[in-house]
Amino acid sequence: MLLRLLLLTLLGGLALTLAPGTAAAQTEEPTATEQVSGTLRTNVSGPVEGVEVVVTTADGTEVDTVETDENGQWAVPVPGPGQYTVTINAEDLPEGVVLTGENSRTVTVDAGRNQGVIIALSDGSREAGGGTVRWIQLLVEGLRFGLLIAMAAVGLSLIFGTTGLTNFAHGELVTIGAIAAWFINVQGGVPLIPAALIAMVIGAGVGALNELAIWRPLRRRGTGLVAALVISIGLSLLLRYLYQIIFGGGSEAYADYRGQRAVDYGPFTMTNADLASIVIALVVLLLVAVMLQRTKIGKAMRAVADNRDLAASSGINVNRVILVVWMMGGALAALGGVLLGLSDEVQWDMGFRLLLLMFAGVTLGGLGTAYGALVGSVVVGVFVQMSTLVIPNDVKYVGGLLLLIVILIVRPQGILGSRVRVG
Repeated sequence: MLLRLLLLTLLGGLALTLAPGTAAAQTEEPTATEQVSGTLRTNVSGPVEGVEVVVTTADGTEVDTVETDENGQWAVPVPGPGQYTVTINAEDLPEGVVLTGENSRTVTVDAGRNQGVIIALSDGSREAGGGTVRWIQLLVEGLRFGLLIAMAAVGLSLIFGTTGLTNFAHGELVTIGAIAAWFINVQGGVPLIPAALIAMVIGAGVGALNELAIWRPLRRRGTGLVAALVISIGLSLLLRYLYQIIFGGGSEAYADYRGQRAVDYGPFTMTNADLASIVIALVVLLLVAVMLQRTKIGKAMRAVADNRDLAASSGINVNRVILVVWMMGGALAALGGVLLGLSDEVQWDMGFRLLLLMFAGVTLGGLGTAYGALVGSVVVGVFVQMSTLVIPNDVKYVGGLLLLIVILIVRPQGILGSRVRVG
């Protein structure tokens, strides 16, 4: 109990240190806890500025009228939870930009939530270059998304392989990386690249704290895997709502690389930030693969994951290897959170929403194998994005889980997993 209280105190102190003056600012100027927000942009033209946005209640009472800023963004605080209608003035759209659907949407705002609103615009770029553009665009987006899932899932898979722990709190390591980078970048004025490196260090530190303060003492006491799983769920809830208290329930963007215009690559378009995310993820995952294959600690990780007792009897310090795995998993998850926040903005529960897809990628690729997590996550990411060709975008995550079910029926051990005799 003392160690758990120490963990909570350290995490709270760390977050408060990263956000100096936050409590004072909230005291001086209280803000609404619920709001609706969105971004108007197209693939080639980029952000659309100066468009009037009107927000009304369910009975038609106007809440507020705003205009999109230079980044195409807008936000309106609402008086409380409930249904709200968001309408844009189509006459304010620039020449060549048209609506691809209705000019209004009705959304439900939950308590303490910043509800995003998507109103689709088109500048004709998606139809340029023939009928294959749509699926190529989704394939590229799926590859980027899958690599971001893999960044976090590799650590989750290695932790399972070396300790047998199914860690439901791994998504919170993704969130703390994004939130730490946001505080350092926005509040501290540090450029995003060094802020991301500092966030990786913080993620590694939180991972080490998890191992030293919670999981290692529990292993020494002989805590079963089912009990450890339940503890990880409780830890996930604790950290998630701690993040909400400190960060708030809204969506926030980094100060750097906002409102970028997409570059036309022929059959698909992509912003420079998204392209950089793909390159960074590929380089980092390649370095992880080389580390696992070529370095002494990497071989020790694979040995412990294969047979922990045999590895210990051969002279490997198992506890040290597990500590390194937790630190590496925390750093990779934090970097994945930063890259995800770069494209989807930072939210207090972003890691939790990614957790199910991480588990799908790890299980699909083969439990306990880092390469399986990489392959499975990319497959899940690509399939989730390309499934929107036939199913609505709101339920695209269901497609990834259906793929998981189908493949595990055909190959229960996963894509790169090995058969295990049970009984």
